[in-house]
Amino acid sequence: MFDLIIIGGSAAAATAGVYAARRGLNFKIITKEFGGEVATSGEIENWPGVVHTDGLTLADQFKAHLASYHVTPEEGVSVSSVSKQPDGMFCISVNQDGETMAADKLKESPEVHKCDYVAKSVIVATGVHPRLLNVPGEKEFRNKGVTYCTTCDGPLFQGKATTVIGGGNSALEAGLMLSDIASQVYVVNKNPMFKGEKILIDNLSAKKNVRIIYGAMTTEILGEQFVTAIHYTDKDGKTQELKTDGVFIHAGMIPNSDLVGPELAKSKFGEIIVDANCATNVAGLFAAGDVTTVPFKQIVIAAGQGCIAALSAVQYLNTL
Repeated sequence: MFDLIIIGGSAAAATAGVYAARRGLNFKIITKEFGGEVATSGEIENWPGVVHTDGLTLADQFKAHLASYHVTPEEGVSVSSVSKQPDGMFCISVNQDGETMAADKLKESPEVHKCDYVAKSVIVATGVHPRLLNVPGEKEFRNKGVTYCTTCDGPLFQGKATTVIGGGNSALEAGLMLSDIASQVYVVNKNPMFKGEKILIDNLSAKKNVRIIYGAMTTEILGEQFVTAIHYTDKDGKTQELKTDGVFIHAGMIPNSDLVGPELAKSKFGEIIVDANCATNVAGLFAAGDVTTVPFKQIVIAAGQGCIAALSAVQYLNTL
């Protein structure tokens, strides 16, 4: 029986863990992979007090901070469901095959519904995962030129032609990173303009080996053993071919919120709805970070929410 289970391994979860440790709670952090979206971030220059760092370094610092409180996250754990029992305790179930099952599907497979962990309160800080383009060739060439993590795979394309697909900050950051690695960078944006920060747009536009293509809808990824090109429809409706060795997809993120069933209120985008205290509509269940309805998906905001969620959990536990 734990006071608190924190599900996730990124900024929100790590911060919640630090505060839970400082309050002396009997708690555990469980996560499929520590670091989350922080670990896959590129250059980071908006973390207060640190002028410049990168995602992997910051994720390692999160883990080291937890270790200073003798907290070791349990990694490689895929949570299948979180449910509140009639006695008010939370049942956290884990799939043995490592795959996540949506909580509302557990009735179809009751054999996996067991309580691997029991807790008085829960913080869901599971973040998001990449949105797919769902075009021909995307699945076939995944890890064969198609990737969703520029930080992870960008260095493999030294001196090659690369294409970034997307129009937000993550696409802009990917383009900037690749401009220092690849010989040519194409940034394919389906919109007539970017939606990211002006400083990133200006920096990317100034790169001599970057070509930005606006109003372009990617329709197919081509290749043999590896990616060789993409097809896109230009703003005039004509199909164009772009020769490329790598495709870096940054088309948005989807909240990892399926582990809690329909009793949990969510937005139309699947984000967990929270109030100013990071409380959900289920008493004792809190959520923090990118998986929530917080309007700006930023590391510093996720960390702040992790703090709020942990302190709110303490307040809740004090009422039991």
